[in-house]
Amino acid sequence: MAEVEATPTFGAELKDGFKGANGWVGHGISWLEDIQQFYRERAVIEKDYSAKLAALAKKYFDKKNKKTSQLSVGDSPSMTPGSLESASVTTWANQLTTLEARAAEHDAYAGHLISQVAEPLKYYGSRFEELRKRHSDYADHLTSERDASYEHLHKIKTKYDATCQELETRRKKSESSYDKAKAQNAYQQQMIEMNNAKNTYLITINVTNKQKELYYHDYIPEVMDSIQDLNEFRIIKLNGLWTVASQLEEGLMKQSAQMMQGLTQQIARNQPHLDSMMYMRHNLGGFQEPVNNTFEASPLWHDDNLMVVDEPAKVYLRNVLGKSKSQLGELRREVDRKRRDVESVKNLKQRVRNGTEKKDEVEVVTQLFALQEDLHSVNRKRITAEVETTTITAAVGDVTLGANNHNFKGQTFKIPTNCDLCGERIWGLSAKGFDCRDCGYTCHSKCEMKVPADCPGEQSKEDKKKLKAERQAATNKLLTPGSAASTHTTELPDLSRSNTMTSLSSRSARRSFSGSALEAPAEDEQPRKPSPSPTPTGGRRNRMVAPPPAANASDPAGHANGGSAEKKGKMLYPFEANGDGELTVQEGREVVLVEPDDGSGWVKIRAGYKEGIVPTTYVDFSSAIPTPQARPSSTYSNSTTSSVAPSMGKKKGPAVAPKRGAKKLKYVEALYDYTAQTDTEHSMTEGERFVLVKEDPGDGWAEVEKAGVTASVPASYVQPV
Repeated sequence: MAEVEATPTFGAELKDGFKGANGWVGHGISWLEDIQQFYRERAVIEKDYSAKLAALAKKYFDKKNKKTSQLSVGDSPSMTPGSLESASVTTWANQLTTLEARAAEHDAYAGHLISQVAEPLKYYGSRFEELRKRHSDYADHLTSERDASYEHLHKIKTKYDATCQELETRRKKSESSYDKAKAQNAYQQQMIEMNNAKNTYLITINVTNKQKELYYHDYIPEVMDSIQDLNEFRIIKLNGLWTVASQLEEGLMKQSAQMMQGLTQQIARNQPHLDSMMYMRHNLGGFQEPVNNTFEASPLWHDDNLMVVDEPAKVYLRNVLGKSKSQLGELRREVDRKRRDVESVKNLKQRVRNGTEKKDEVEVVTQLFALQEDLHSVNRKRITAEVETTTITAAVGDVTLGANNHNFKGQTFKIPTNCDLCGERIWGLSAKGFDCRDCGYTCHSKCEMKVPADCPGEQSKEDKKKLKAERQAATNKLLTPGSAASTHTTELPDLSRSNTMTSLSSRSARRSFSGSALEAPAEDEQPRKPSPSPTPTGGRRNRMVAPPPAANASDPAGHANGGSAEKKGKMLYPFEANGDGELTVQEGREVVLVEPDDGSGWVKIRAGYKEGIVPTTYVDFSSAIPTPQARPSSTYSNSTTSSVAPSMGKKKGPAVAPKRGAKKLKYVEALYDYTAQTDTEHSMTEGERFVLVKEDPGDGWAEVEKAGVTASVPASYVQPV
């Protein structure tokens, strides 16, 4: 016996052609309105016909009653006939009575067309349209999820590129910095960040590819099969209502029974899938599935597509794997439970359609769709956890075996607290982190996934203090110059790369290269800090977070060390003021920098007792910037006129950038006295004002500028003005 060929479905044949199928099904649903109006107009005609038949019968009944006697017995009978009628009149009366009965039948038929055909068509039309819109919204939701996955992958890729860029920057600093140990340590820390970002990027690629595969092979085909089922359900209901209408007319007109029975047979032969088959035959098109996402190396850090599996990376991967594995079991159970619910409602829908159970099938389909949406949402989470687990396990194995994960809880540290991993301070309402409820391990939010799974278990308060001291001592040892770890980092092979324009970070280098001050600076550019001289304590290391105001509020020598010297320069070209706030200055005049270029191409200077703004390219401050003897000289000039001979006479300055008001300087005022602890800090006196260069990024320090020199001050010691 030959096998019956399975009926083709939208999901199997049309793949991602939901938009066209949705429109086609919408046309079928809107068509119900035309059919409904047809039966309503037919009912109006039948009622009008019924009224005319009844009026005609009444008119001739009245005429018959007036002539009954005349027709039966004549004008002057000798005997009163009473209520007797002649046979002809009785036959005529029977004909008129039959006409009245037929009028009543047409009136009833009109009412049945409204109640049994037109109203159900209106009801199902609105319900089907609701379900169609639900399908459309869900398909849009799936598309949004797919696009969100691509966007998320793009963000992860961008973050990975950013870490590579930062790694390159720190590599260059490690070659030229005075504090080699600190710079090398920062470089190694950034290498770990870059590796973690790369691993995250690779994991996200696999997750995105898996979600994309399910989108085109499971999610969209399932929605298309559902909307095909909705269309076939519409045809089933339409066939049923057509059958009712034809049977009503068949009952009204017995003499047309043969014709109406043929119509009924024709309706019965209209199988629901025949329309779908024709649509599919005319809408088959070329489908090409998008290719899988692959690893793209950063343009600044040439790398391969292999997972990083060194020890710092394994710590990160172990934490990611632990979280994914802990979620996976519950997600699988929840998916199985929701799948059973979906199958149960599907069976109920089939019983309702077969007529073995009395329920509103539209309500059942609505319930089924809600359950399928819930199942899809949980299943996406399960797939993500499974792909993360398999990806990490394939690269490094099950690194969670034997791991003692910390029992971390989110925490806001209102008192100065050090991170046990990196040694930085966690302090302030905006600086959230984690602490282990068992052993007291504390870390930044950004450090959570880099913490080794070596929790010793629940500890007493005293033991927690001892562990804290040991961890901080170990961290400080790693970061202290001359330590074993520091020595090891200095033994790493040097990385060298030829100078490129992408390596230039100073604003002056950009101006020198381009020859024009019209180019706007990059958003991430900040005035460069003066390089601190090496100190026995590691320079900036021991004051990563600003002290509370009370620590130095009473220090009478808060500004004993004073600020930095004024930054002086020399006019390269003569400039004449052409607007408010500008200052006329002659060529060669010595000037003092009051406010640096904020990105507009203008600086504020003081010439004698007058102050005003001049184009940045018209003045040279390079002579006021001390250059350490150990640092190699730059291959780029900081001055646009370094090759101009003094004998050229009066020179004409370069094109002047238009003054822009989009970027305004921000100022802060000192609330307390403060004495600088290192060369990278500013001393302050209460009430003193500074230009704000960079707000507090979360470590308790803000970057400010004073007399052309940028340095740090405690963020809690200043307020904006």
